[in-house]
Amino acid sequence: MTDLLRNPVKNYDWGSHTAIATLAGRPSPAELPEAEMWFGTHPSGSSSVLRRGTWHSLAETVAADPETELGKKTVERFGSRLPYLLKLIAVDLPLSLQVHPSQERAREGFARGTYVDPFPKPELICALTPFTALAGFRPPKEAAALIGGLGVPELEPVVASLTAGDASAALRALVEWPKDGRTDLVATIVRAATAAGGPENELVVRLAGIHPEDPACLAPLFLRRHELRPGEALFLGAGVLHCYLSGFGVEIMGGSDNVLRAGLTGKPMDVEELLRVTDPSVPALRVEPVGNLYRTPAPEFRLGTAVPGSGLTLEGGVPRILLCTEGEVETGGHTLRPGESAFVPAAHGPVELYGSGTVFWAEPGTE
Repeated sequence: MTDLLRNPVKNYDWGSHTAIATLAGRPSPAELPEAEMWFGTHPSGSSSVLRRGTWHSLAETVAADPETELGKKTVERFGSRLPYLLKLIAVDLPLSLQVHPSQERAREGFARGTYVDPFPKPELICALTPFTALAGFRPPKEAAALIGGLGVPELEPVVASLTAGDASAALRALVEWPKDGRTDLVATIVRAATAAGGPENELVVRLAGIHPEDPACLAPLFLRRHELRPGEALFLGAGVLHCYLSGFGVEIMGGSDNVLRAGLTGKPMDVEELLRVTDPSVPALRVEPVGNLYRTPAPEFRLGTAVPGSGLTLEGGVPRILLCTEGEVETGGHTLRPGESAFVPAAHGPVELYGSGTVFWAEPGTE
């Protein structure tokens, strides 16, 4: 049994008016920016599943019979919840600079009210169009040279910390910069970056134009820049500071909405927790598909993709979400078109896929 899904769209300000609507065949541009479409059971936006002609909450369906929907092995590993959250993500404006906690920190922070979920949020982004992200720290001395090259005297404490190899101290200096001096500092940074030129400094100027009071506009100089072509993927584990800048892609993550912000946002920041969680030594990882699967260190998920052609069989026994992004894909008596999706319960058995379209699927990771 393969069940069709209906999925919520999140209208965050940084989203696109065209990408998701065009993919799904709806009128474009959409009235509101469409940043994400969620496929899963997270309480902030559960999918609905079509069973016997009626739409039901997928979260409630899974909770009512977890062993049938998720499989005994998944329940033993993760409890009676879908361990992953699949998304379409459309980035027209840069997201906030952010980081996500580990399992241990998420559990501890949830208990004291710091986080909304007791689970980690590792994530993988796979590009559907050219996709740009800042993720993971540059080597400290490289960042020191780039920031020092601006010639802004006020930034000497930041440069000194980086030169000494202490990226965490440099980050603290930026996020704790006195509020009454931020506008003047950013204006000075913009003048210096404009004069210096180059792609990274141009991006600093762009970010400062959106956030004119935030020294985190320097993020392109202390984080690595990643340019993904369609089909390329980037994995972000716990502690990796990052910011998505532009593009459209399929994203899969642990079933969590835990976020710590480090700047480029008007939302509150927990500086001490941010600095405890951020680990400058952990890189973002490029992930190449092995066969049809993007495998990561995250136990919660893995992402698959294929053009199934005359037939592709996926083993049964695990809960899967199927998402068509191009053409048509047939499965379980349904034809999926771009933007359409289906849920395959663990009890369904092997999944047969056919067609000349492109399908992505989400499933739990290996142990």
